[in-house]
Amino acid sequence: MNSLTWIGIIIWGILLTGFGLLSAGPTLNQTGPLQAHDIVFLVAGGMVSCLIGCAGLMGLMGWIPGMRAQKSCV
Repeated sequence: MNSLTWIGIIIWGILLTGFGLLSAGPTLNQTGPLQAHDIVFLVAGGMVSCLIGCAGLMGLMGWIPGMRAQKSCV
């Protein structure tokens, strides 16, 4: 995968985390659109997505068989 794909994964993680943080309301009043566990899942999922994107940009995802660069014999 090229670096543009990994940057897209990082941007998606930032958007997901930002949506989770912006959806967080006051803790005493549960009238917000999302429950507390939904916000935790959004923030944690966004941060994990950013971590995966950073690992891919550094080239640490080569151990996954589908992500290895194919070497040609030509």
